Amino acid sequence: MTFRLPLALQTPDDDAALKLLGRYFHGPSRADGAEFDIWAPDSDPDRFTADDLIAIKFLSVEAPKDAVRALLRDRADEFAKLLTELGPDRDLADEPPLDDNWVGWTLMNRLRSIDKVGTTTASKLLARKRPRLRPIWDSVVAEVTDSGRQLWEPLRAELAKDDKALHHRLVRLHREAKLPDEVSPLRVFDVIAWREGKDRGF
Repeated sequence: MTFRLPLALQTPDDDAALKLLGRYFHGPSRADGAEFDIWAPDSDPDRFTADDLIAIKFLSVEAPKDAVRALLRDRADEFAKLLTELGPDRDLADEPPLDDNWVGWTLMNRLRSIDKVGTTTASKLLARKRPRLRPIWDSVVAEVTDSGRQLWEPLRAELAKDDKALHHRLVRLHREAKLPDEVSPLRVFDVIAWREGKDRGF
């Protein structure tokens, strides 16, 4: 598995990263996606809700009708059980290696088993429930990080190395960019990678 940091995080200078975050979260160019993190933040952490389906719309994905029925009614208890088994939200940097039997992978696979729900939508749904644990994946972030569809474990390893240096930097960037408390360190990474990728034409 390969992994590459966004250019803005490849040097110790924070200016480029802070500019990307500022454009996304603040001012006249504020992105619609900034609403994702603050929409109904008290939503039940162990059950998908209508607010989660609304929140992902701010990230330009629409839950298909099959997903609405599955998550809110037909398979709601199944997903609630898996979310409970996954445990409370916590920083990905503190997790051990994510082996193939980990319940997080099971959750992703079950979400993708819903018709017309791919990795992008599944990751955004799970990031709503565990924003510090599940990074958002899409084709732009994959291109910037050279991680293909294997972002979760390579990013975990990068966050954990050197006494969690990258994790601590993301926390500092969050503070310096004056972001809402609901924005997790993983989301800071996602926004830097995505905004940079869009600027590079990905």
